[in-house]
Amino acid sequence: MKVLLIDIDSTIPNLALKKIEKYHFDRGDEVMWNNELFRLWADKIYVSCVFDWNKPKCDEWKGCEVGGSGYSLSIELPKEIDEIKPHINLGFTTRGCIRNCYFCIVPKKEGRIRPVGDIYDIWDRESKEITILDNNILALPEHFKLIISQIKKEKLMVDFNQGLDHRLLTDSLCKDLVSVRHKELRFAFDDIAYKPSVLKAISILKKYGRDKFNTRWYVYVGEKDTFDSVYERLAILKENRQGAYTMRDRKVYSNPEFIALASWSNTMGAFKLPFKEVMEKSDRLRPYRKYFASKL
Repeated sequence: MKVLLIDIDSTIPNLALKKIEKYHFDRGDEVMWNNELFRLWADKIYVSCVFDWNKPKCDEWKGCEVGGSGYSLSIELPKEIDEIKPHINLGFTTRGCIRNCYFCIVPKKEGRIRPVGDIYDIWDRESKEITILDNNILALPEHFKLIISQIKKEKLMVDFNQGLDHRLLTDSLCKDLVSVRHKELRFAFDDIAYKPSVLKAISILKKYGRDKFNTRWYVYVGEKDTFDSVYERLAILKENRQGAYTMRDRKVYSNPEFIALASWSNTMGAFKLPFKEVMEKSDRLRPYRKYFASKL
C-alpha cells in the first residue's frame, strides 16, 4: 500500500501522523510526507489540521482521512494506531486537564487528566533531550515525580513544552523540577486575577534560584484584554526578575499596542529595560510610538 501523509499546519512534529507513519511502516507500506504530487499515486491519504483557522484548507482533501483538533474535536485515531509509541523524543505521559480555561480546547477534546505512559514510551534511548507535551502534569504529582525520576536517571534535558500550572506548584514539586535540566522552564500568567497565586509561585521559585530571568511566563492576550491588563502582568513579572512571553490570540495579533508589548517582553534583553526606554530608543518600534503618547 502507498500512503500519503499531509500535515497542514504543525510547527512541531505531528504526533498523530507519526503514529500513522509507524503503523504503516510496520506493515511494509510505502509512506510519503507532504507531497501533493503523490495524491493520485497514494492508495490512502491522511490529513491533519491542528488549528481551526486552517480548516478551510481541508476542503480540497474531501474523501481522505481528515482529522486533528482544528478540524474536529470528536474524530479520533483508531485504537490500534493511537496506542502506537513512535519513540521520537516527543509525546504525552498524561492526557487531559483539570482546568477549563476559556481559550483552551483540551478539556473538551481529552477530558479529565490521566496518565497514559512515561518517558520510555517517548524516548528513543539515544537522544539527550526529550519534549513532553502534557497539558497539566503537575495535577498528578506522583506521576510527575515518576517522570522526573526517569529523566534524572537517564540524564536527559527536558522541555515541558506546554508550560506548567503555577497554581499547583509546591516546595516539594519545585525541588524536583529544578533537579533536572531544562531547555526552558515555563509557566503561565493568563489573567491579572491570578496575581496572588503567581506571586506565591514566584516566591517558591526564588528559593531555588529562579529569579534571574531564567524562568519564562506565557502571558495570554485575548479579546478581553487591554494595554493596561497586559502591561500590569508584565510589570509584575519584570519586577520579580521573571522572563515573559506575550502570547497574542490571532484575533488581536495585529493590535499595535500588543505588538509593542510583545516586542518588549519576548526579547529577554529588551525586557530587562523599562518599556518606556525601549519604545523611545527602538527604531523598529518607531511606528507604534503614536499609540503610547499618553502612556510613555
